[in-house]
Amino acid sequence: MATASIGNLIEWYDFALYAYSASAISHAFFPDGDDTASLLGTLAVFGVSFLLRPVGGLVLGRIGDRVGRKNVLSVAVLGMGVCTVLMGLIPSYAAIGIAAPILLVLTRLGQGFFSGGEYTGASTFLVEYAPPNRRGQWAGISVATGTLPSAFAGFVVLAFSTMPDAAYDSWGWRLPFLIAGPFALVGLYLRLRVEDTPQFRALEQQDRKESAPLRTVLTQHRRAVLLVMAIAGLNSVASYTLTSYMPTHLKENVETGSTVAAVTNSAVVVVVCALIPVLGRLSDSIGRRKVLVTGAVGLVVLAVPAFLTLSSGSTAAAIAGQLMFALPFGCVAAVLSTVMCELFPTTVRYSGASIGYNIAYALFGGTAPFVGQFLVDRTDALSAPGWYVATLALLVLPVALIFPETYRSRLDDADEPPANARDKEMVA
Repeated sequence: MATASIGNLIEWYDFALYAYSASAISHAFFPDGDDTASLLGTLAVFGVSFLLRPVGGLVLGRIGDRVGRKNVLSVAVLGMGVCTVLMGLIPSYAAIGIAAPILLVLTRLGQGFFSGGEYTGASTFLVEYAPPNRRGQWAGISVATGTLPSAFAGFVVLAFSTMPDAAYDSWGWRLPFLIAGPFALVGLYLRLRVEDTPQFRALEQQDRKESAPLRTVLTQHRRAVLLVMAIAGLNSVASYTLTSYMPTHLKENVETGSTVAAVTNSAVVVVVCALIPVLGRLSDSIGRRKVLVTGAVGLVVLAVPAFLTLSSGSTAAAIAGQLMFALPFGCVAAVLSTVMCELFPTTVRYSGASIGYNIAYALFGGTAPFVGQFLVDRTDALSAPGWYVATLALLVLPVALIFPETYRSRLDDADEPPANARDKEMVA
């Protein structure tokens, strides 16, 4: 569990850096003269990476169901690290012109591809290792280690931003990206040391691996894919609004200053990361649906008041508003990883979870920061991003209410030999 979680944390540090460095990136890779256009361009590039997440999910998920979870997770952490380091090495717009944002897009696309297999792979790995009555808790740890890097990246960026402004804007902002290289090597080492999950090893021993997992998912498990897409869509918007957009909103729209924006957001993210495994454990006791519905209702009711509060200007209000938003988000996030694994059998679990999760994130997660800032610019209402989240939560609420309860179900019978194999053993 620790190895999968630490690898997950290291990889998502790479992805989180971009959001905390959005202002510096906008100045480095886009032409001067229009700060709003440069910031929107930077946030749009943030969303571009999500275009390849479904592709990465399809490719890496299929491989994960064919050759094992561990191997794919090892490739993913290395690929993310390489792309992040390359991002820190791209020359500025002043040096190479339009090639700078083009190279930025390419490295973000690479990150998107490899991240397409990371979260669902780490969740599958932990859920398949977890005791049956602790799946929610163990998967919650995976969620926490996928969210905590936002706080870690925020503190790292904050530490380097204490440099003189000229030095930080010129080259200092690149250093957090470059140290992603050693982090990725640590993650690779940790993942190569562990065995694959007991359930996947059972499939190998019984020769029951699915030859065409994608086809099986799309022909036999379409309803499960749609359910995952609905919940993952809400989770993605809430997650990236909290971890990627709110720091930018506080700094650029509320003008609280970069230090207040980074510290308050990082502190709230740490709190919600500590809470998510607790909520996952709660779902092991009372069921996934109740926790999920609580989160959806909470976002419907609290998303707008949260933005009104955090936009009032004070540090205390920034913390209170973000907490108001983070707590119901934590309820949704705490059960997503578990249910998207429990809905699919072992033979296609990695593929099925990857398809539903990554399509939702491509449509909603990657666009969340851009949509939030676009709505603020068009309406002059600092609460506009809250209305967007609340509306989406209201649309997903009926799905949460009818969501199948899975907390007492077995993952599958992969640990038992097929019926014909048992018959042969009895004859022998």
